[in-house]
Amino acid sequence: MNVIKIGTRKSKLACVQAEAVAEYIRKNVEGGQAELVKVVTTGDKVLNKKLDEVGSKGMFVKELDIALLNGDTDLSVHSLKDMPMEISPKLPVLGYSRREDARDVLVLPPGVSVYDGHLPIGSSSNRRISQLRKLYPGAGIKTVRGNVLTRLEKLDAGEYGALVLAAAGLKRLGLEHRISRYFSVEEMIPAAGQGILCVQGREGEDFRFLQGFFDPEAEICARAERAFMSYLNGGCSLPVGVYAEVFEEDSGKRQISIRGLYARECLGTAKTLCMTGKADAPEALGVRLARALKEIAG
Repeated sequence: MNVIKIGTRKSKLACVQAEAVAEYIRKNVEGGQAELVKVVTTGDKVLNKKLDEVGSKGMFVKELDIALLNGDTDLSVHSLKDMPMEISPKLPVLGYSRREDARDVLVLPPGVSVYDGHLPIGSSSNRRISQLRKLYPGAGIKTVRGNVLTRLEKLDAGEYGALVLAAAGLKRLGLEHRISRYFSVEEMIPAAGQGILCVQGREGEDFRFLQGFFDPEAEICARAERAFMSYLNGGCSLPVGVYAEVFEEDSGKRQISIRGLYARECLGTAKTLCMTGKADAPEALGVRLARALKEIAG
């Protein structure tokens, strides 16, 4: 087997995530060799604006798509929550990783145990901002961009009183000790696909050697959550969140529980709703929840 070139963003977190795929290939594929190809994306370059002011979610994958299409890479590894809803059939999704902790968390400066409200909470996500306003009424909220380590530097330098980040990223970076509070998925509904890695390849090529890396349960959740987002045309600008879990009934049948958040306006009051349905029809359940929430939102 030739060396498998894996495309990834240049941030430390993205490289750690891509390295998980590379390590799987080295350990589980006979003669398997893999190396990372680090790419700077549009989303990594523009750091002075909120995500919804920059463009679509595709800004984190466009350059990686080009490298894959041109043959400069053989695979791309993404955080699923960065993936646009429309994916080229020339670059199919090969599968999804086991899900890491999907929750959002509050991070405080070293030595601080409680957020006192004197400095703003850092967040650039309208989904998070909408839910923070209920959890911390009256707190100031200030845009923060950059990778996880850059955001932590800004927090520790006194620019913010707290940050809201994804637990998955902190855990993968070995920074779980920085977490001050976990928000339950009822308190703060995560972004679609949060905690799941997505692997893309080129159409017509054989990637069966990766099957052992993929997680069937994560795929079910991903399909439900992305169908929900697709129905609502969910991008970066609207407060939209969704989280699905697979569980087994006493009868042995697998079901999905899916919880969604949606607001029609950028900073409007978001509505939430939870449904359950069959695990063998995740897209249908995601669309049903999205349709119901859209009606509730008025």
